[in-house]
Amino acid sequence: MVLLGHGRYTYEASGVNWGKIPEGWFYKEVASVDVDSRDNVYVFNRGNHPMIVLDREGNVVRSWGEGGVFTNPHGVTIGPDDTVWCVDNVDHSIRQFTAEGKLLFTLRERNKPAPAMSGIPVHGPTKVAIDPRNGDILVADGYGNAKVHRFAPNGKLKHSFGDSGTDLGHFNIVHDISIDPEGTIYIGDRENRRIQIFNPRGKLEARWPDFSRTAAVHVPRNGMKVVLVGEYFGGGVEGYRTAMRLGPRVSVMSPEGKVLARLSDQPYGDEPGRFYAPHHLTMDSRGDIYVAEVAYAEFGRMMKPPREIRSFQKLVRQRQQRAAPSGRRGQ
Repeated sequence: MVLLGHGRYTYEASGVNWGKIPEGWFYKEVASVDVDSRDNVYVFNRGNHPMIVLDREGNVVRSWGEGGVFTNPHGVTIGPDDTVWCVDNVDHSIRQFTAEGKLLFTLRERNKPAPAMSGIPVHGPTKVAIDPRNGDILVADGYGNAKVHRFAPNGKLKHSFGDSGTDLGHFNIVHDISIDPEGTIYIGDRENRRIQIFNPRGKLEARWPDFSRTAAVHVPRNGMKVVLVGEYFGGGVEGYRTAMRLGPRVSVMSPEGKVLARLSDQPYGDEPGRFYAPHHLTMDSRGDIYVAEVAYAEFGRMMKPPREIRSFQKLVRQRQQRAAPSGRRGQ
């Protein structure tokens, strides 16, 4: 165990896969994670049980998605009503399920993509966010398009914004999306290594630069005034064996874009306090952080022989101890 960060943003990291999954179960790698209103943890993974639901202590509550329901799990989002939105980037599907895995709604069917870079929804979608003000569905259409789409709850397209490029308001892989209670939209513009922030209509409000690859962005729903950024390893594996303060890491930001804490300044690795490739992340009601890492795709599959390595960490927030009040003089 090691401590990451400082002050109010100090976290304990174990460096091992979190979750008490049964013998014979495996993550292979965890692509995405989110929590519901009861702090149940939805672990969307590429192993033999695609959706594993854990309680706060890591005990299995249920699993679902077995038998070919998913092709390549990529993004999971728990809606305000605790329904579960699942995005598969390979079969291009976007579907809403109950907490128990019953299909409720299909926004985009499997294996029916729009033409790549057409701007038409969708091709290689990565994540959704649900607008808490009205239930609109916002889709990060990132791998085969460079768009964010806003759909009404009934699935009707309202509008889209974004384009391919490095200019402000353009994207180079719209990889993650999060939305705050006022409807402000945060985009992990991964290969442009920045977070871009838009108003509900898609007008650019701000840009936060100076990150490693910004794979993940998350606005907590617990009232904490922070934005979490998950930074993928920077690419060029040889250089990142020893390079410091470049990622992979998690950054804690203020809503104004100030760095509050960097969780890890080390190169990639198994050891506590290090990451491989933060892909998505979330925070629960107590301020603990769950980090999904695509460690197999980026590292494990290239090992000889290929093997599963750690891909899911829980970072436990450390509570600051208040000093006991001193007695009054003369007592």
